[in-house]
Amino acid sequence: MNEILSFWAQWLRPSAGLPTVQWSLLLAVAAMVGYLTQRHTGLPKVVGYSLVGTVAGLAGFSGAVWPLQGIGLFLLELGISIVLFECGARIPLRWFRHNPMVLVQSIAESALTYFAVYWVLVWLDMPAHVAAPLALVALAASPAVLTRVVADTRAAGPVTERAIVLATLSTLYALTLGSARAEQINRQSVTLLDTMYPVVVVLGVSIIVAAVLSLVLRMALRFMNPTSENTSMLLPALIAAATAVAAHMGGSAPLAALLGGMLLKQLNPRPWAWPRQLGTASSLLTMLMFVLVSTVAAQADWSGPVAGVVLALIAVRLVAKAVGVGLGNVGSGASWRQALWVGCAMTPMSAIALLIASQFVVASPSTGHLIARVALPAILLMEVLGAVIATVAIYRAGESSKPWAPLARGGHGDSSES
Repeated sequence: MNEILSFWAQWLRPSAGLPTVQWSLLLAVAAMVGYLTQRHTGLPKVVGYSLVGTVAGLAGFSGAVWPLQGIGLFLLELGISIVLFECGARIPLRWFRHNPMVLVQSIAESALTYFAVYWVLVWLDMPAHVAAPLALVALAASPAVLTRVVADTRAAGPVTERAIVLATLSTLYALTLGSARAEQINRQSVTLLDTMYPVVVVLGVSIIVAAVLSLVLRMALRFMNPTSENTSMLLPALIAAATAVAAHMGGSAPLAALLGGMLLKQLNPRPWAWPRQLGTASSLLTMLMFVLVSTVAAQADWSGPVAGVVLALIAVRLVAKAVGVGLGNVGSGASWRQALWVGCAMTPMSAIALLIASQFVVASPSTGHLIARVALPAILLMEVLGAVIATVAIYRAGESSKPWAPLARGGHGDSSES
C-alpha cells in the first residue's frame, strides 16, 4: 500500500494534502460497508466500520500514526468526548441515591475485572509493571460501541439503560486511573501522597473544565432552543474547546466531557435530546473514531506467543464483567437474567482503551511497547466481537424494537439511521 500511495503522490497534489484524500476515501468505503453489513446481516454498522479499518491497517495504511498524536489524537479525543458527554447527560445522580446498589454493582464489576486480569497476566509471567496498565485498559468498557449498537437495534429498556450507565462509570474509573498511572509509570512512588497526587491532578483539572463547560451550556440553554441549529453548532464547539483545554492543562479530555454531561444533567434536570442537526456530524465523527481505532490496532505486532496472552485477557475480562455485574445485582432491581445480558452488553472495547494504551506508550516507550503488543490486538478483537455480543444480548433481552433480519432488498434508504 505504501508503494501505491507513493506513486499516487507523485502526480496528485490535492489542496488539503494527500492524507485528507486517503481518509476521505477510506471513510466513504467504511460508510458503504457499514450500511451493507447491517442490511445483509442485521449486525450494527460499527462492525463494518471496524472491518474496513482492520483491512486498511493490515494493508499498511500510513494515515494513522502510533502512538496517537497531533490531529489524529485530537479527533479521537473529540469523538470520545462527544459520546461521553451525551452518556453523562443521561445519568441523574439522584438515581444512585434511590438505588445505590447500581453504584455498588459498578464498583464490583470494575474492581473484579481489574484484579482478575492483573492476576491472570502475572500468572502468565507478565511483569507487574506491564500487567497493571493492561488491567486498566481491560477495565474500560466502550459506551461508544454500545450506544451505536443501541441506536442501530433501536433498543430501549432496563438492560439497555443499565448497561450504558455501567459502561460509562467503568470509563470514568479507567480514564481517571489510567491517566494518573501514565503520569507515574516512570516514577518510584514510595508514599501514599506520591501515588494519589496524579489521580488528584487528573480528576481535579477534569472537574474544573467540566464545571465550566456545564455552566456555559446551562446559561446557553436558558435562552436557546435545545433543538435549534445554532445549539447544534454550540455543543460540539464548546466540547471541542474543552477537549483541547483539558488535555493541555494535564487533565483528561474525555473525562472532562463525561463529568460535564453529568453536571449539566444536575443543573438542567429536564429531559432534553441532542439537536437533530447534530446527528449526522456526530455520526461521521463516531465513524471516523471506529475506523481510526481499528486501523491503528491492526498494525500491532501479531505473534503466536502474544496471541495466547491476548485470548487469556479477553476470556478473563468477559467472565469478570459478567460475574461482577452478577455479584452486585443483589438489591439492584434487576433480575439475574437481566444481569447476565447487562454483563454481555458491557464487553466491547474501543477508543477509550486505545487512548489509555497510547498514553502509556507516550509516557514510557519501552514499557509501553510491551503493553501495546497485547492491548492493541485485544482492542481490535473486542471492538468487533464485543459489538456482536452486545447485539445478541440486547436481542435476547427483548429490548430491540426491530426484528433481527436483513432489510427488504427493495427498501429505499437506510431506515435504521437515527
